[in-house]
Amino acid sequence: MHRENYMNALREDIVDTITRHLTPVAQRYGYSDMPLETNVKWRPMVLVIGNYSSGKSSLINEFLGAKIQDTGQAPTDDSFTVLTYDDSVPETEGIRVVEHRDGKVLLNDPEYPFSTLRKHGQRFAAHFQLKKINSPFLKNLAIIDTPGMLDSITERDRGYDYQEVIGDLAQKAGLVLVLFDAHKAGTVREAYKSIRDTLTAHTSEDRIIFVLNRIDECTTFNDLLRVYGTLCWNLSQITGRKDIPMIRMTYSSNAVAIKRDSASVPSFLPLLENQREDLKQTILQTPRRRLDHLATYLEIHGERLAHYIEALQAFGLEFQSFRIKKMFIGFLISLLGGSLISLIMMTLGSMAAPTILWSVGGVGAGLIMVLWLASVQKRLEYKFRTTRIENLDTLTPVADQTRKDSWSAIRDLVYQHLKKNKGDYSLYDLKLDRFNIRKVNDDATHEIREALSGFQSMSEDDLKKWGKDRLTREAHKKDFPQ
Repeated sequence: MHRENYMNALREDIVDTITRHLTPVAQRYGYSDMPLETNVKWRPMVLVIGNYSSGKSSLINEFLGAKIQDTGQAPTDDSFTVLTYDDSVPETEGIRVVEHRDGKVLLNDPEYPFSTLRKHGQRFAAHFQLKKINSPFLKNLAIIDTPGMLDSITERDRGYDYQEVIGDLAQKAGLVLVLFDAHKAGTVREAYKSIRDTLTAHTSEDRIIFVLNRIDECTTFNDLLRVYGTLCWNLSQITGRKDIPMIRMTYSSNAVAIKRDSASVPSFLPLLENQREDLKQTILQTPRRRLDHLATYLEIHGERLAHYIEALQAFGLEFQSFRIKKMFIGFLISLLGGSLISLIMMTLGSMAAPTILWSVGGVGAGLIMVLWLASVQKRLEYKFRTTRIENLDTLTPVADQTRKDSWSAIRDLVYQHLKKNKGDYSLYDLKLDRFNIRKVNDDATHEIREALSGFQSMSEDDLKKWGKDRLTREAHKKDFPQ
């Protein structure tokens, strides 16, 4: 209990830091339309994807301890289903669905982090749902079951872009399970695209776990080795990696129980029981790993946001320098023009007093300056902006790979923002915001990493003392708000 409280408190602190310090700046300068904490403010999520009939629903039902999701050899469910915890009904009364919400309600409920999925349209909303279940397995996490991937289904047939939805959900998830079954160790077209392109673009490799499911359907150990080898080869071709990613193996104990009655249970299954338990524990450790991911999320967006502001600041400095230079040129031209007007009038034998002649020249100079600012200056500034926006890659230095990755992530954002907005921000405000973001990023991430490092070695007594100290600090804040 104390460890759960510690993890929840640390998660809240990270989300609070993002909410108070990063999001206001990000939305002020167009780095993000949505609050940055939208993707991370809810509970840890496990995304389960795979070919149709790969056993996704059966595996989920086994973890939950009841038949919650429909199962079958043919595609049985074409919905994205969020499975989350509800304790209003005691589990002693039987594990079951306590509450059901459809996609339209779910996408517009601020309690959940799915509002960004509204962009996928009404067809997607009709295939999106949430089930609240009183299973203790879901106490600290949520599971997202997905439609099986096929060769014949296209995004147009589904009515929404399946890959984009998978990418958005993978970005929110703390863990992604990619399931294969013993009968189809190869990959269908949608699975190939998901593994090769979608997942790599929206999440990191350490969050992806490959699972060979339904291994009880291999009749002999040789069959299992053949299937496992085939899957390894396929994954190496898809990922393009020389090292084979780790593949966990599992099966449904319910299916094995049925086979046991017919005496057709493969003899090698007991040897792989530890694989099933390891997969289960890996999933249950998602909340702990989620803290690392949140810390990384804060670091990455803090660094990218600071780089983004740096780019706007660099553009602003160049534009300001260009503007001043051209205005100075316009000023010189106007002085020259005014002087010429006065000299011409004197040459033509004007009898006016010198002061009047120079006054006329001054008025002429002023008119020239106004025309310069209203016409020539604007055209020059427009040309500068257009040319500079089309050549952004020299805007900020990218000396190392970290900076290159950061620039690659924000370049299009900078481009789109500068095209829509003139970028006439206060350079002082940009400098101050950039300094504050870097300071928050350095200080907060240092404290969070220290807390995560110390968490592993903390005893129950340490955690209990920490809990009391935290309550004391919170009470002090309420009594003496800053």
